[in-house]
Amino acid sequence: MHPSIPYWLDEDNPLQPFPHPRHALQNPDGLLAIGGCLHPERLLLAYSQGVFPWYNDDQPILWWSPDPRSVLTPDQIKISRSLKKTLKKDHFSVTFDQDFPAVIEECSQLKRGREDTWIGNDMKMAYTLLFQAGVAHSVECWQNDQLVGGLYGVSIGRIFFGESMFSHISDASKVAFIHLTYWLKHWNYVLIDSQVHSPHMASLGAHTIPREDFLQRLKFCHQAPHPKAWDPTENYPIIFP
Repeated sequence: MHPSIPYWLDEDNPLQPFPHPRHALQNPDGLLAIGGCLHPERLLLAYSQGVFPWYNDDQPILWWSPDPRSVLTPDQIKISRSLKKTLKKDHFSVTFDQDFPAVIEECSQLKRGREDTWIGNDMKMAYTLLFQAGVAHSVECWQNDQLVGGLYGVSIGRIFFGESMFSHISDASKVAFIHLTYWLKHWNYVLIDSQVHSPHMASLGAHTIPREDFLQRLKFCHQAPHPKAWDPTENYPIIFP
């Protein structure tokens, strides 16, 4: 039986446990808890349980665990024919963790047709702290030394939790994501979480699975990845199909 109201978190206790995600609401889908804080310990606890924050500045912090969950494994990436041509033309260069503040700032900008953004100042500060702790990461896509696309997310064990991406030039965010998947496969990551279904991620190979399946996979993703994961000095040649 599902609850009719979500769980309330204590703002002053970042280690207060979340209820099991099976207790999330069905309407709105996946809302599990309200309140609390964005302290790094709270965020790490959330991600380790398959929970993530998503809210607007005029709302309290909302914590979600949707059912179904959108995911893909690094070897499930789909590259369209036109995207293969873009990759082979080598118009972009891709880096990791070189400008996290710029990437999250670009992701926070208002999207066309929307009047609000869910990446407010508190979220930017919280994920920047996770970046400084080596838990959050960014992927940058450059053209002529200009940042034209990218994404950021959280890495725990061998799972990468994608948070947001942006693109100023067609395909720039997709190129960043494709490079990421190739590296994640090399680093022995087993799952990429894209949270909820979107046509953009579905075009890249993301699909939905039941929340219980996602949580079971999450249990087995805590082993350490490749020892040089996120090491920008590692030389690994990427050969696209």
